[in-house]
Amino acid sequence: MARDTSPQCKQCRREGQKLFLKGQRCLTEKCGVERRSYPPGEHGRGRVRQSEYRQQLREKQKARRYYQLLEKQFRGYYQKASRQPGVTGENLLRLLERRLDNVLVRLGFAASRRQSRQLVGHGHWLVNGRRVDIPSYQVRPEDVITIRPSSAAADVVRSATELTAVVPPWLQADHDALTAKVLRLPERSEIATPVQEQLIVELYSK
Repeated sequence: MARDTSPQCKQCRREGQKLFLKGQRCLTEKCGVERRSYPPGEHGRGRVRQSEYRQQLREKQKARRYYQLLEKQFRGYYQKASRQPGVTGENLLRLLERRLDNVLVRLGFAASRRQSRQLVGHGHWLVNGRRVDIPSYQVRPEDVITIRPSSAAADVVRSATELTAVVPPWLQADHDALTAKVLRLPERSEIATPVQEQLIVELYSK
């Protein structure tokens, strides 16, 4: 399973904002962005020439890091979104939001996407009663997500639910029973990803 193993706090600092890659740590004063609000590296505090390409690239990198994807994976999602009817940028975000590892984070069943990916990969979650161990699995409306009976990760999941205040309206969660349901596809206004997807479309359209 391909994954990005680079330092996560540096990824947030590079993008200049919190991407909440480390769960609870991002909410404390230990957060890398809180301690050093400038980009990493020798020239982090220097002047940066702003250009149209740089803005588009940074937006793409921010989205890719937010969802914890490699470049080849992210480009694949863009190509799939471009073939669907509708607005390509919104299609892209919907595809990314419907990944099982992301859905578990939105439901509050995981503190971060890295933790969520590990839980899915170890087979702790069921979708419609069937074990799913693929983090990129695309959930559909009416899908029911439950934790595997007698799962050893139940305590970890319950701890993660304490960090979540709001569940998106396109999802329904029962934090006591650790079950959830996908009600419908998300609308753009319901996707909290801090990116301007049109810049990503412009970058890939060149």
